[in-house]
Amino acid sequence: MQSDDKPTNGQPTNGQYKLSFLELFNQLPPEPPAPEPDGQHGAGRLAWLRAAWKKTWKEGGFLYERWEEVGQARHVSWYEIATWIKATLLFGGLSLIVLMLDAVGDIASATLKGLSDVPASGAVDGSGLWGTVDHPIRVFLADQAAHLPVAPAALYAFWQLTGLLGLIGGFFGNAGARIAWLLFGIGSLAMIWSATPAGGRAAATGLAALMWALASIFALRGLTLRPIVHNHPAPAPVFSPALHLHATLPAPTPAGDDFGDEPVNFHPLQG
Repeated sequence: MQSDDKPTNGQPTNGQYKLSFLELFNQLPPEPPAPEPDGQHGAGRLAWLRAAWKKTWKEGGFLYERWEEVGQARHVSWYEIATWIKATLLFGGLSLIVLMLDAVGDIASATLKGLSDVPASGAVDGSGLWGTVDHPIRVFLADQAAHLPVAPAALYAFWQLTGLLGLIGGFFGNAGARIAWLLFGIGSLAMIWSATPAGGRAAATGLAALMWALASIFALRGLTLRPIVHNHPAPAPVFSPALHLHATLPAPTPAGDDFGDEPVNFHPLQG
């Protein structure tokens, strides 16, 4: 039987060395497998594998150590997590990103295909409130597509998709989506003003502006025009008590001016 202090990757643990997964089977006693009961082939090998599995879960075993590292990962920083946990998380995150990108591509393709099936010409009925706003946009895009290498349905689908993404993204507070929503509204008003007959141009544009304003309640949710003022409290004054003594020392008497101990009276008017 081999000793438990066999080094693996040169990393000791509490005076002993960790065992790799391939060395776990060498820790079992080299006893011949038990006789196979009732003539069942492989019963002794199964018992040997079962014993190896139980040994890995005992204290100091391979799986026991890995489970301890998983439990400690919740309470330590990223740099202190075991390397195999980091690799697993990175691989899983990259796989999830690839799956999400693939799903987003399929969803966007299906959305554009569905929106392109909607006719973008003036054949659609323009009655009703929505028709008053939507019909001029269809007509405008159909007229412009005649001078562009793109189908009118593609222009109309892109216009719808831009408004949808701007509305949803603006609702969740995305700054880029809110900018797209503002440009979408301004462009829509301009198209409606250009394609609507002169008699109802002002009414159609005003109705579109009201619809856009109502939808902006959701797209611009939480947006405020008030400036954000950060009030930083002034630091509290630090009181440092100190005692300062000011003492005036007498000037030293120059040499040769010593008149003795008796005081000398001198009057400036006397010679």
